[in-house]
Amino acid sequence: MTYEPDPVDAAFAADRGGAECITIHLREDRRHIQDRDLAILRKVVFTKLNLEMGAAEEIVRIALKTGPDQVTLVPEKRREVTTEGGLNVAAQVTKLRKVVDRFHRKGIVVSMFISPDVEQIRASKDIGAEAIELHTGEYANARTESERTRQMDRLVRGADKGREIGLTVNAGHGLNYKNVGPLVRDVRAEELNIGHSIIARAIFVGLEQAVREMRELIYRFSS
Repeated sequence: MTYEPDPVDAAFAADRGGAECITIHLREDRRHIQDRDLAILRKVVFTKLNLEMGAAEEIVRIALKTGPDQVTLVPEKRREVTTEGGLNVAAQVTKLRKVVDRFHRKGIVVSMFISPDVEQIRASKDIGAEAIELHTGEYANARTESERTRQMDRLVRGADKGREIGLTVNAGHGLNYKNVGPLVRDVRAEELNIGHSIIARAIFVGLEQAVREMRELIYRFSS
């Protein structure tokens, strides 16, 4: 077991690079982010702190106690390396509405990590979420230009539908320095959650610079 690298140090470097949101995922199995990390980051992050989490009761209680600026509810499977696929909100409306209500009573914004499907978008609105994060993995993993175009069209339609019914539209998963530009231009998400690609780039240029480069790229395509 090791205590390096410290995610708190990483958050400071990301902030210096211009990150406008710090996203962490406190999993039930604590495979990476620990309770200690969340507690300290809540005290030292002066930008937006977004907590990705499953809807397990233990994690909900920790989130309510800590008070991040936003929680993003995601599916969570113990054997997966990272979160794969969107949350099936439509199949859990009653349960998730109760969870959302608990966060709202604490003044915490709720986002749902979902596939860009109309059923899931509407269900997210129905349970009271203020935002959705569209899962961009299928776009990011597309092998052909025609498949990329098809996945982009899905994301654009999903984003348009979300905005139409009053949701804030965010996006994330698998985005990198090569594929983020077209998504910024066409989907026009309010917030992008990008992790692996920035950390991979940081090996060569440092985390602060890697964040700065991604931020500059995003703003170049959004102008």
